[in-house]
This record gives sequence, structure tokens and C-alpha cells, in this order.
Amino acid sequence: MTSSPAPAPAAVPGRAAQLRQRYLTAALLVVPFLALYVLFLIYPTFRVLQLSFTNADLTGNGSYVGLQNYVRLFGEPTFWTALLNTLLFIALTAVPNTLIGLGLALLILRLNRLKNVVLAAFFLPYVLPVSVVTNVWNWVLDSNFGLFNFLTGSTVTWFQDPVWALPSVAFVTIWWTVGFNILLFIAGLRNISPEIYEAAALDGAAGWRLFRSITWPNLWPVTSLILLLQLIAQFKIFDQIYLLTQGGPFDKTLVLLLYAYREGFQQQRGGYSSTIGVVLMAVILLVSVIQLRLLNRGEKS
Repeated sequence: MTSSPAPAPAAVPGRAAQLRQRYLTAALLVVPFLALYVLFLIYPTFRVLQLSFTNADLTGNGSYVGLQNYVRLFGEPTFWTALLNTLLFIALTAVPNTLIGLGLALLILRLNRLKNVVLAAFFLPYVLPVSVVTNVWNWVLDSNFGLFNFLTGSTVTWFQDPVWALPSVAFVTIWWTVGFNILLFIAGLRNISPEIYEAAALDGAAGWRLFRSITWPNLWPVTSLILLLQLIAQFKIFDQIYLLTQGGPFDKTLVLLLYAYREGFQQQRGGYSSTIGVVLMAVILLVSVIQLRLLNRGEKS
């Protein structure tokens, strides 16, 4: 009886074949994301840039007009009013929102009881839709039947007064979004090693000196991140302004995105509205780069 020959061992794929399979798997995972990224971000960006050089209406392609939209935009007083209002809104919200978030985070971490309840109370407004937030504050600050005017005896029409309209919207924005900053600051504070504080305490550091020498330097990366996020978010302010004041009174709360909305969707000037969008994008990029350089310089120092 003769035994059958043993089967030949399976061929081990070469290194080149393994690498090719690995690259193919990676490509299959990345391609869907790239397709969506190009479809919903890159293409609209180039489309808006192309439309900014045309006299297109809301739906058409329009005709090429060169730099005419940009010349008109920079000579338009309403554009400068909207830009100044946007910058003023950023000044009223970005830094105050960051400082309030830091202060509340420090206070919450010092609580011995109900810490999570207090944190949830501050974070709850952040999960509310903007329509709910604006309705709440429309009721609280209503000039005739509002809770605040009833308790204080004030007669100010907070969202219609030329002086108080923008600060009122800024206050509502801080109330709405400060919970997110508190969470980030608490995460940053908990990452600071207690051993550093113990070593500083042995050297006699306490109170303000402890905060200035230990807490603030270690918390600076989180602070710079929050400042950058706040800056970009407040440049894109639209919802609260549209729902609370619609840009009034007398354009005192008109911001760049609301100005672009008016020109595009109400005046049917798609090309001109695209020009406002392109300028806003350029301003955000420029200010973000300057801020990042300043924050990095502060981190190194």
C-alpha cells in the first residue's frame, strides 16, 4: 500500500501583496469620507467663490462681473456697520464667556456636595435648541410682561433698545453656551497633577500665587482652545440675532451673516451675498491666524 503525498503548504502572500491589501483597505475606509468632504465642503466653497464674481440671483448662474461685487461691498456703509457690530459682539462674548467659564469651573470643583447637580444646571441650557432659548429670554426680558422688568421696575425694551439690544443678545449667548466652557475647564483642571500643588504648597505658595504660578500656566492650552472656538463661533453669529432682533433696531444688531442672508434670500442677490461670505471667511482665517500666533507666544512665555 502506497501512501498519498502530503499536500503542499499554502503559499504565503508576499510582503508586497500584504501592503497592497492594507492600502486597499485603508482607501476603502477613507474614500467615503473624502467623497462627502468634497461634496459638502470643498465644492460649495469653490462654488461660493465662483459666484462672488457674478451677478447671479438666488438660483441662477449669472454673468461674470469681475471685482465689481467686492468694490461695491467695501464701499457699502451697511457692510462696515455689520462688520463693526460683529466685532463688538465678539468683544462682548468671547473673552467674558471664557473668564466666566473659568471662574465657575473653579467654584464647582471646590464644592463638596451637589457638585454634579450644579454642573448639570449650568450645562442644561447648552443642550436646548436656540428657538427655546430665545423664547425663554423673550419672555424674561419682555418690556411689558417680562419677569426681569416686573421685579426691578425697569421700563427698558431690552431687544428693541438701540443701546441695550446687542449687549442683551450677548448676555443670552453667554448664558446659553457657558456650560460647554465649564466642562472643558473642569477637564483641564483635573488633568493638573495634585503633586504639583503639594510641592508648591511645601514651598509656601497659596491663594493667588498658586493660581498664577501653577493653575494658569497648566491651563493655558485649554484656555487658548476655548478662546479660538469662541472667536470662530461668534464670528458666525446668526440664530440668536435673527430670532431676537432681526438686525434691528436701526441695524444696531446687524451682523455679517444676517447681512449676507438679507442680500441673498430677501434681495435675491446670490452673487453679492456670496461675496459677503467670502470676505467673512477671509476675516475669520486672518483673525484666527493672528490669535493663534498670540496665544502660542503666550504659551511659550
